[in-house]
Amino acid sequence: MPIPMKHKTTRRAMGVAALILAILAAALAACGDRQAAAKKPGQAIASVNGEEITTMQLNEELQRANVASASQQAASRQLVRVLIDRQLLQHEAEKEKLDRDPKVMQAIERARALIIAQAYMQKHIGTQARPTRAEVEAYFNQHPEFFSKRRAFDMQQLVIATRDLTPEVKKAAETSTSLEGMVLWFDANKIKYARNRVARSTAEMPAELSARLLSMRTGQIFAVREGERSLLVAIAEVREAPVTVDVAAQQIEQFLVNKKNKDAADA
Repeated sequence: MPIPMKHKTTRRAMGVAALILAILAAALAACGDRQAAAKKPGQAIASVNGEEITTMQLNEELQRANVASASQQAASRQLVRVLIDRQLLQHEAEKEKLDRDPKVMQAIERARALIIAQAYMQKHIGTQARPTRAEVEAYFNQHPEFFSKRRAFDMQQLVIATRDLTPEVKKAAETSTSLEGMVLWFDANKIKYARNRVARSTAEMPAELSARLLSMRTGQIFAVREGERSLLVAIAEVREAPVTVDVAAQQIEQFLVNKKNKDAADA
């Protein structure tokens, strides 16, 4: 039976309307995708409260964590959980308007200024060339106290509260011939202390301190203040601990790179 012209027109209009709606929906979806991509570039790997976490964010976290290639798959799963937790915490903080807190806003502004300043420095300093073998060997030869003639100190310590470092304690330390003598003195005077033993080399200490220690006799006691605690220290042994240029090369290279970066930044 032939379809009336009126019905044909109605169906054609409905088809055109459906097509228009489909085109509009596709356009809006594309627009939304472009906006999301502009906001957070990279393929989305998770969504938290409507906020996407992207592969670019994950790769940045991997780079910051300096994860080795062999460990990246396992580390990625862990870091995705970290990113999700961070996003959840940020969302809860924003609900409580903590992002409006003056101290938080000040910290954010400081971090922003620091990041921009570091980006400027990186752009103008660039990547410093690795030191040559000749530069490494020259530094090695110029500082025998750190390498070829390095010495190691084995030291015994008595740790006490700084308030207990009285003139009487200092006088007893000056006249004592050993740290064991100070132990007996502390026990007799009911002063609390803790024992400790450390090893340090001339490469780990300022030159002035190394020279002072080398001039002292074994068993001689000296005091060091460290805030609320103080140390009574005696050298138990001084021994030779040389290293070759091959062993020290990596440490020297890193020192020279840091020095070049500092010099470039100062300039």
